[in-house]
Amino acid sequence: MLRFEQIWDKRHRTSVLLLSGTMILILAVVDWWTKSYISLGFLYLFPIMLSAGILPRWALVLLGIGCAGLSELFSSLNPEGGYIRLAFEALALAGSGLVVAEMSRNRRLSLEAQESLRILVETSPAAIVTIDDRGFIELANRAATELMARRAGNLIGHPIAAYLPELHHALRREEGPQFRTSMQCRGHRDDGETFTADVWFSTYIADSRPKLAAIIADVSDDAQTASNGVGPDHGDLTPLTDRETEVLRYVVQGLANKEIAGTMEISESTVKNTLQQLFGRTGVRTRSQLVRVALERYRNLL
Repeated sequence: MLRFEQIWDKRHRTSVLLLSGTMILILAVVDWWTKSYISLGFLYLFPIMLSAGILPRWALVLLGIGCAGLSELFSSLNPEGGYIRLAFEALALAGSGLVVAEMSRNRRLSLEAQESLRILVETSPAAIVTIDDRGFIELANRAATELMARRAGNLIGHPIAAYLPELHHALRREEGPQFRTSMQCRGHRDDGETFTADVWFSTYIADSRPKLAAIIADVSDDAQTASNGVGPDHGDLTPLTDRETEVLRYVVQGLANKEIAGTMEISESTVKNTLQQLFGRTGVRTRSQLVRVALERYRNLL
């Protein structure tokens, strides 16, 4: 389907300007022919809007003044006060053209930015996916498909829980502040193979619905090189103090130690000590591992 902004494509420049000029000429002739009956000056607005996405601003102003002059020339209204009427009509026509020109320019810039972003995402060596509020993959670039859907060759429309269960748990369906963070978790490919993944993700709101965007990297080789991984999985939750719970909440939201200290009105060293206590309670060694454990075990508490 032809979008309205495609009318102002460079390939259609000559055709659009010829059509606009023809419309002005026809309106002038008809306006002259029906001078004693009806004024058609307001119809000059359409050729001006048609050419607004192509002509520069100064040309639109001159076109508006010219069309207002034609309208006044063939008008059957009382000549007295004609200059004031001409000024207001020129202002209305030129102003409408400038508004449409600015709207078309903003729309064009938006489309160019979206296309640049799409190309950047599609050609990125990192796997990038977006997930809707039901946990299904909305968008996935080529790298994500090659990482997780080697056999099917398509990720869109599939539940993220089939590939990254922990990421599915991170999706917030309830109202809450948007946050960004990272974690390391276990991923699954559609051929049954598993891998270790580093995931950087953030939540956002689109069309009044919570969604999630994530960058996924396969770090299986790094994980095999490291001698230790995430701590043992405890059956029962280790109880947390109020301060530990609050610090953990801010860590999951992606705040740095300094930001957490400022928000809680405590010293940065206190935040570091609390984090060390959390590492010991949960059996992890890194911040990303702590986030994963928090999302897995303490989600309701947070």
